[in-house]
Amino acid sequence: MLTQDQIDAFHNDGFTLCPGFLDTDTVRGLLAEADEVIAGNTRAKHNPERMEMEPEQPPEGTAVRRLYEPCSYYPRAQALAELAKLLDNVEQLFGPNLLFHYSKLNMKPAEVGSVVEWHQDLSYYPMTNSDSLAVLFYLDDTDESNGALKILPGAHHAALMNHSIDGFFQGRVTEPVDESQAVSLCGPAGTAIFMHGLAPHASAPNASTRDRRTLILSYRAADAYPIYNGPMTHKHDLHARLVRGVRPSVARFNMTAFPIPLYKDEVASLYDLQQRSREGRLQG
Repeated sequence: MLTQDQIDAFHNDGFTLCPGFLDTDTVRGLLAEADEVIAGNTRAKHNPERMEMEPEQPPEGTAVRRLYEPCSYYPRAQALAELAKLLDNVEQLFGPNLLFHYSKLNMKPAEVGSVVEWHQDLSYYPMTNSDSLAVLFYLDDTDESNGALKILPGAHHAALMNHSIDGFFQGRVTEPVDESQAVSLCGPAGTAIFMHGLAPHASAPNASTRDRRTLILSYRAADAYPIYNGPMTHKHDLHARLVRGVRPSVARFNMTAFPIPLYKDEVASLYDLQQRSREGRLQG
């Protein structure tokens, strides 16, 4: 169970760090499962519905940027998403009725791993309330040299930062970010980070010779219902499922207003959206 200090840190800072959450055998099993999925895929020949390749490589390159929905498609990852110990901890933060929302495995391969620019998860999929979090599991020893998560403590209490240009959602913060206030969350393989859905966060490219694989599971309170904003609403909620308690028939609201992202067109991922934004392809 989370300690009271860890619970307080989550509510006050927007995150809490839990080293040693996963044991070595569990980490090895998750990595082995991912390796099996990845084997034989190249940039030129892969299933784009299951994985995304690093773009800066030749057609025969094998560097994977992300696996989509491992906790929906693959048994070891799915078992982790429904692990009682994990759900107990999420319940301590959001109460007894919980939905699994989505999952992804960000690979950040050595010397290649892509940048993730500053953003807030809930900017992508607004809900009737803000009780949403991501649990990030480091599957490799992680520090600043191989792209550790950076976060702005306490910023989840403020209004949502601007993520738009000319009215179109960019998938990244488009106002100045005071990075002097950021902290890097480092830890050994098996570390879990519980991060609020409104916490601004980012990560640098992996310039090291070591991989930095991170399995990300998102949960939300079951009375947090999606606010409809077109086809992307269905896409973001496609794999949501009840994992504890019941799904209330009444939505709970804890915000008086929240920006609705206007997508210029459908996007494959955060990486895709942020890249297009950097290239100026998402402006009016």
